[in-house]
Amino acid sequence: MIAKQQLALYAVSDRSWLKDGETLATVVEALLEAGVTCVQLREKNQPDEEILRQARDLLPVCRRHHVPLIINDRPDLAKAAGADGVHVGLSDMGIEKARAYLGDGYLIGGSAHNVAEALAAQKAGADYIGCGAVFGSETKTNVTKLAHRELKAICEAVSIPVVAIGGISLDNIGQLAGTGIDGVAVVSALFAAEDKAAAVQALRDQIAAWNK
Repeated sequence: MIAKQQLALYAVSDRSWLKDGETLATVVEALLEAGVTCVQLREKNQPDEEILRQARDLLPVCRRHHVPLIINDRPDLAKAAGADGVHVGLSDMGIEKARAYLGDGYLIGGSAHNVAEALAAQKAGADYIGCGAVFGSETKTNVTKLAHRELKAICEAVSIPVVAIGGISLDNIGQLAGTGIDGVAVVSALFAAEDKAAAVQALRDQIAAWNK
């Protein structure tokens, strides 16, 4: 189980934005200090040893801030690193297989692009669902845009938390108000920001305004 508050501002890593002298761990620490509530290590083209090393670098940072560390796609590496869980996409290992491998002590996130997929993810044992791409995507080229009416329908159909993902920035996050989502997963709006503390605070202010 994961509390909805832990998914409010979910940072998905992108090392391509690191500047000279920065490491993923130092940037993630700055984001957590500013108020990010969950971290996903997403590395698609790195060898297992490098992903594991990064996970082990991030784990103590996340522990200090009492924030979950999720590994993208790889239950085996999540378990080896001692991370809190894994996010399993539609083309990755199935949720049921990931749960069987990891057991009940780990968080498992699933992906969905429509109500049927969301209900299937919930039935399979997902702790939360990532839905997108709500504004397209700069990090994925093979995604279709998820209509906000469909996002709202997903939120109404499932009882587990729903996180929106895909091209979310300070300029467009306000359009997600009223959809019923529990949080947003953000990549470049956080990792590319010059002032990361200001970026986190501005996004959190927008999220807080939905609940007023």
